[in-house]
Amino acid sequence: MICRMWHGWTSIAQADAYEMLLREEVFRGIASRLTVGFHGIELLRRTTGDEVEFVTLMWFDSIDAVRAFAGADYEQAVVPPAARRLLARFDDRSSHFEVRLPGSAETESARPATDSATPRRPSKPTP
Repeated sequence: MICRMWHGWTSIAQADAYEMLLREEVFRGIASRLTVGFHGIELLRRTTGDEVEFVTLMWFDSIDAVRAFAGADYEQAVVPPAARRLLARFDDRSSHFEVRLPGSAETESARPATDSATPRRPSKPTP
């Protein structure tokens, strides 16, 4: 499982409009693409001083699935023009992480990687 992380910042005055754009247009557009290996997106938001930071976490089966979404230069951020107009600044490149321990309330998932028990398949995060 791969987590694609991206950050964007906007003014407090633009934050609600930006979040609505993400929810109503950007995320729906991503979902409508039906990218094989895409499992969802999460949105984080926090106010820091006079700006609002947004973080998106997208979940994919593999880097190949990320490439199917973002293109050959898969680290390049995908930021539509309408979103760019509302953002003060944003990451030009997304970061990609191999998910080593997926989120789970199960204590069994926290066992050490050297455990001889049968490996478990990562659970799919829910957006």
